[in-house]
Amino acid sequence: MVQPMRILFAGTPEPAAHVLRHLLGDSPHEVVAVLTRPDARRGRGRSLHPSPVAEVAGAAGVPVHRWSSLKPGAPDADRIREILRGYADTGVDAVAVVAYGQILPADVLDIFRFGWINLHFSLLPRWRGAAPVQAAPP
Repeated sequence: MVQPMRILFAGTPEPAAHVLRHLLGDSPHEVVAVLTRPDARRGRGRSLHPSPVAEVAGAAGVPVHRWSSLKPGAPDADRIREILRGYADTGVDAVAVVAYGQILPADVLDIFRFGWINLHFSLLPRWRGAAPVQAAPP
């Protein structure tokens, strides 16, 4: 039997949103909050649009954090770490990561009891690198 955990979810594109939908609907785990990239300009009018993950989280009423960088020298770096430590202090066990789109610094990786768990949809290690899905043969 799976022990339910309180988790954060970090992801950005549609494949990540699909995983988030599953975690929110068919999983025993509680998604406490979502980390995603900031809204991006798209389309002919170049208007701002939330990421697919932000849309799914918003529709489910899950808090969304849109941080442009987790690097130690980035703006709000100390505040971001304070927020993440706050989640860990309130019982969040791990972060599920699917195509988040950021490099995670070592100090951030150490915050949660079970760490950051990368859920990757390529056939690792055979198709690894910057674009594993695109590199795989049809």
